[in-house]
Amino acid sequence: MNSILVLGGARSGKSCHAESLVMAEPAPWRYVATGRAWDDEMRARIAFHRARRGEGWEAVEAPFDLVSSLHGSQPVLVDCLTLWLTNLILDERNIEEATESLLDALRQRSALTVLVGNEVGLGIVPENALARRFRDEAGLLHQKIAREARRVLFVAAGCALEMK
Repeated sequence: MNSILVLGGARSGKSCHAESLVMAEPAPWRYVATGRAWDDEMRARIAFHRARRGEGWEAVEAPFDLVSSLHGSQPVLVDCLTLWLTNLILDERNIEEATESLLDALRQRSALTVLVGNEVGLGIVPENALARRFRDEAGLLHQKIAREARRVLFVAAGCALEMK
């Protein structure tokens, strides 16, 4: 699987690092956005991410169906897995089935795919059941992708640590 998983906390620099990995490949590049604009703050975040993409980027919004966004032979940046997971949980979709479909699609790609995920399992145990479920599902999702990814990186303070 020609995939790189880039994990890190909020504002760790993981998206910028992931973008640089994709841009090391010949253009055109595809940016797959999984976030949904729930409120003004999220709309501003999405606008920021769109604005920083220059020439050579194709943007695709895929809040649920990541598999169809992985077609073709250009390098792809998926940002991010944990927003995708949030969408699946809130829409009561089958996470295991969606994860297996994603892994199957990644196995079939020969072009580079860089996937970004928020590492949320380093803090305290959340106080409510939904937050605990999200933390647990995110950890399991990242483990499944990391097992098959060619490389796994952890980013903190803008610095990437090679884990695999």
